[in-house]
Amino acid sequence: MLSGTVFLNVSLVFQAWLNEKFSPELLENKSELVECVMEQLTHMEENLQRVRKGDVKASVHRMEIDRIRFVLSSYLRSRLQKGFNLHILHRQFFPHVLEKEKSRADGDPSFLSPEEFAFAKEYLANTEMYLRNVALKHMPPNLQSIDMLKAVPEPCLDSFVFLRVKERQENILVEPETDEQREYVVDLDEGSQHLMRYRTIAPLVASGAVQLI
Repeated sequence: MLSGTVFLNVSLVFQAWLNEKFSPELLENKSELVECVMEQLTHMEENLQRVRKGDVKASVHRMEIDRIRFVLSSYLRSRLQKGFNLHILHRQFFPHVLEKEKSRADGDPSFLSPEEFAFAKEYLANTEMYLRNVALKHMPPNLQSIDMLKAVPEPCLDSFVFLRVKERQENILVEPETDEQREYVVDLDEGSQHLMRYRTIAPLVASGAVQLI
Protein backbone atom coordinates (compact mmCIF):
# COMPACT_ATOMS: atom_id res chain seq x y z
CA MET A 1 0.00 0.00 0.00
CA LEU A 2 1.12 3.55 -0.70
CA SER A 3 1.71 5.80 2.30
CA GLY A 4 -0.50 8.86 2.76
CA THR A 5 2.03 11.36 1.39
CA VAL A 6 3.00 9.18 -1.55
CA PHE A 7 -0.66 8.48 -2.36
CA LEU A 8 -1.47 12.22 -2.35
CA ASN A 9 1.47 13.08 -4.60
CA VAL A 10 0.66 10.25 -7.00
CA SER A 11 -2.97 11.41 -7.14
CA LEU A 12 -1.79 14.93 -8.01
CA VAL A 13 0.46 13.53 -10.74
CA PHE A 14 -2.46 11.58 -12.22
CA GLN A 15 -4.55 14.75 -12.17
CA ALA A 16 -1.78 16.78 -13.84
CA TRP A 17 -1.33 14.03 -16.44
CA LEU A 18 -5.00 13.95 -17.46
CA ASN A 19 -5.27 17.74 -17.54
CA GLU A 20 -2.13 18.06 -19.67
CA LYS A 21 -3.20 15.23 -21.96
CA PHE A 22 -6.64 16.67 -22.72
CA SER A 23 -6.09 20.45 -22.60
CA PRO A 24 -5.36 22.26 -25.87
CA GLU A 25 -2.71 24.48 -24.27
CA LEU A 26 0.45 23.84 -22.28
CA LEU A 27 -0.42 24.04 -18.59
CA GLU A 28 1.56 25.17 -15.55
CA ASN A 29 4.58 22.92 -15.13
CA LYS A 30 4.61 20.45 -12.23
CA SER A 31 8.34 19.73 -12.23
CA GLU A 32 8.68 19.87 -8.42
CA LEU A 33 5.84 17.37 -8.02
CA VAL A 34 7.34 15.09 -10.67
CA GLU A 35 10.75 15.17 -9.01
CA CYS A 36 9.19 14.46 -5.62
CA VAL A 37 7.31 11.41 -6.93
CA MET A 38 10.41 10.14 -8.73
CA GLU A 39 12.36 10.33 -5.47
CA GLN A 40 9.58 8.47 -3.68
CA LEU A 41 9.62 5.79 -6.39
CA THR A 42 13.36 5.37 -5.88
CA HIS A 43 12.80 4.77 -2.16
CA MET A 44 10.00 2.32 -2.93
CA GLU A 45 12.27 0.37 -5.29
CA GLU A 46 15.02 0.29 -2.66
CA ASN A 47 12.54 -1.16 -0.16
CA LEU A 48 11.52 -3.82 -2.70
CA GLN A 49 15.12 -4.97 -2.94
CA ARG A 50 14.88 -6.10 0.68
CA VAL A 51 11.76 -8.20 0.11
CA ARG A 52 12.31 -11.89 -0.52
CA LYS A 53 11.76 -13.10 -4.08
CA GLY A 54 8.40 -14.64 -4.87
CA ASP A 55 6.52 -12.45 -2.39
CA VAL A 56 3.09 -11.64 -3.88
CA LYS A 57 3.01 -8.21 -2.23
CA ALA A 58 6.32 -7.34 -3.91
CA SER A 59 4.83 -8.17 -7.31
CA VAL A 60 1.85 -5.93 -6.62
CA HIS A 61 4.12 -3.08 -5.51
CA ARG A 62 6.26 -3.56 -8.63
CA MET A 63 3.19 -3.24 -10.87
CA GLU A 64 2.15 -0.08 -9.01
CA ILE A 65 5.62 1.42 -9.47
CA ASP A 66 5.55 0.59 -13.19
CA ARG A 67 2.11 2.18 -13.51
CA ILE A 68 3.27 5.40 -11.85
CA ARG A 69 6.41 5.53 -14.04
CA PHE A 70 4.21 5.14 -17.13
CA VAL A 71 2.06 8.10 -16.05
CA LEU A 72 5.14 10.25 -15.36
CA SER A 73 6.60 9.41 -18.79
CA SER A 74 3.29 10.06 -20.53
CA TYR A 75 2.89 13.40 -18.72
CA LEU A 76 6.35 14.63 -19.79
CA ARG A 77 5.87 13.30 -23.31
CA SER A 78 2.53 15.13 -23.62
CA ARG A 79 4.20 18.42 -22.73
CA LEU A 80 6.96 17.90 -25.30
CA GLN A 81 4.55 16.85 -28.03
CA LYS A 82 2.21 19.75 -27.37
CA GLY A 83 4.89 22.41 -27.18
CA PHE A 84 7.44 21.31 -29.73
CA ASN A 85 5.63 19.31 -32.42
CA LEU A 86 7.34 16.00 -31.65
CA HIS A 87 4.31 14.16 -33.02
CA ILE A 88 2.69 14.63 -36.41
CA LEU A 89 -0.74 15.21 -34.87
CA HIS A 90 0.40 18.17 -32.75
CA ARG A 91 1.10 21.73 -33.82
CA GLN A 92 4.04 23.81 -32.71
CA PHE A 93 3.01 26.19 -29.94
CA PHE A 94 6.50 26.89 -28.56
CA PRO A 95 6.79 30.57 -29.68
CA HIS A 96 3.53 31.38 -27.88
CA VAL A 97 4.56 29.38 -24.82
CA LEU A 98 7.88 31.23 -24.69
CA GLU A 99 6.16 34.61 -25.04
CA LYS A 100 3.69 33.68 -22.30
CA GLU A 101 6.52 32.62 -20.01
CA LYS A 102 8.55 35.79 -20.66
CA SER A 103 5.58 38.09 -20.00
CA ARG A 104 4.29 36.46 -16.80
CA ALA A 105 4.48 38.58 -13.66
CA ASP A 106 6.69 37.70 -10.71
CA GLY A 107 4.85 35.28 -8.47
CA ASP A 108 2.63 33.92 -11.26
CA PRO A 109 2.89 30.16 -11.89
CA SER A 110 5.54 29.11 -14.40
CA PHE A 111 4.40 27.30 -17.53
CA LEU A 112 7.88 25.94 -18.27
CA SER A 113 10.44 24.34 -16.03
CA PRO A 114 13.97 25.83 -16.29
CA GLU A 115 14.97 22.86 -18.47
CA GLU A 116 11.93 23.28 -20.73
CA PHE A 117 12.54 27.03 -21.00
CA ALA A 118 16.16 26.52 -22.05
CA PHE A 119 15.11 23.85 -24.55
CA ALA A 120 12.36 26.08 -25.98
CA LYS A 121 14.75 29.02 -26.51
CA GLU A 122 17.29 26.78 -28.24
CA TYR A 123 14.55 25.13 -30.32
CA LEU A 124 13.23 28.52 -31.44
CA ALA A 125 16.72 29.79 -32.32
CA ASN A 126 17.50 26.64 -34.32
CA THR A 127 14.16 26.83 -36.13
CA GLU A 128 14.70 30.45 -37.11
CA MET A 129 18.26 29.71 -38.25
CA TYR A 130 17.08 26.78 -40.35
CA LEU A 131 14.39 28.89 -42.01
CA ARG A 132 16.89 31.65 -42.80
CA ASN A 133 19.48 29.29 -44.27
CA VAL A 134 17.07 27.13 -46.25
CA ALA A 135 14.46 29.61 -47.47
CA LEU A 136 14.52 33.22 -46.30
CA LYS A 137 17.97 34.15 -47.62
CA HIS A 138 16.86 33.12 -51.12
CA MET A 139 13.85 35.46 -51.05
CA PRO A 140 13.64 39.18 -51.88
CA PRO A 141 14.96 41.45 -49.08
CA ASN A 142 11.48 42.55 -48.04
CA LEU A 143 10.53 38.91 -47.37
CA GLN A 144 13.62 37.82 -45.46
CA SER A 145 12.17 38.36 -41.97
CA ILE A 146 9.64 36.22 -40.16
CA ASP A 147 7.54 36.75 -37.06
CA MET A 148 7.29 33.33 -35.44
CA LEU A 149 4.33 34.41 -33.29
CA LYS A 150 2.37 35.16 -36.46
CA ALA A 151 3.72 32.20 -38.41
CA VAL A 152 2.81 29.60 -35.79
CA PRO A 153 -0.82 28.94 -34.79
CA GLU A 154 -1.95 29.50 -31.23
CA PRO A 155 -3.64 26.74 -29.24
CA CYS A 156 -7.38 26.52 -29.97
CA LEU A 157 -8.86 27.40 -26.59
CA ASP A 158 -12.40 27.15 -27.98
CA SER A 159 -12.09 23.40 -28.51
CA PHE A 160 -14.43 21.25 -26.43
CA VAL A 161 -13.23 19.10 -23.53
CA PHE A 162 -14.84 16.59 -21.17
CA LEU A 163 -14.57 17.40 -17.49
CA ARG A 164 -15.59 16.14 -14.06
CA VAL A 165 -16.46 18.68 -11.37
CA LYS A 166 -14.51 18.26 -8.11
CA GLU A 167 -15.89 21.36 -6.36
CA ARG A 168 -19.32 22.86 -6.96
CA GLN A 169 -19.22 26.00 -9.10
CA GLU A 170 -21.99 28.56 -9.53
CA ASN A 171 -22.78 31.06 -12.26
CA ILE A 172 -20.25 29.83 -14.81
CA LEU A 173 -20.54 31.93 -17.96
CA VAL A 174 -20.78 29.50 -20.88
CA GLU A 175 -21.78 31.92 -23.63
CA PRO A 176 -21.71 35.75 -23.40
CA GLU A 177 -24.70 37.78 -24.45
CA THR A 178 -24.80 38.78 -28.12
CA ASP A 179 -27.31 40.32 -30.50
CA GLU A 180 -28.47 36.81 -31.42
CA GLN A 181 -28.61 35.17 -27.98
CA ARG A 182 -28.96 35.80 -24.28
CA GLU A 183 -26.19 35.22 -21.76
CA TYR A 184 -25.89 31.52 -20.86
CA VAL A 185 -24.86 30.76 -17.27
CA VAL A 186 -24.79 27.35 -15.57
CA ASP A 187 -24.05 25.82 -12.16
CA LEU A 188 -21.70 22.84 -12.02
CA ASP A 189 -22.53 20.29 -9.32
CA GLU A 190 -19.79 18.30 -7.61
CA GLY A 191 -19.29 14.93 -9.31
CA SER A 192 -21.14 15.91 -12.49
CA GLN A 193 -19.57 15.54 -15.93
CA HIS A 194 -19.83 17.98 -18.80
CA LEU A 195 -18.67 18.75 -22.34
CA MET A 196 -17.70 22.44 -22.53
CA ARG A 197 -15.42 24.88 -24.30
CA TYR A 198 -11.97 24.77 -22.74
CA ARG A 199 -11.73 28.57 -22.62
CA THR A 200 -14.77 28.67 -20.31
CA ILE A 201 -13.34 26.34 -17.68
CA ALA A 202 -9.59 26.95 -18.07
CA PRO A 203 -9.37 28.89 -14.75
CA LEU A 204 -11.17 26.01 -13.02
CA VAL A 205 -8.66 23.53 -14.42
CA ALA A 206 -5.83 25.68 -13.12
CA SER A 207 -7.39 25.92 -9.65
CA GLY A 208 -8.15 22.20 -9.47
CA ALA A 209 -11.92 22.73 -9.19
CA VAL A 210 -12.51 20.56 -12.28
CA GLN A 211 -10.63 17.62 -13.77
CA LEU A 212 -10.32 16.98 -17.51
CA ILE A 213 -11.21 13.42 -18.47
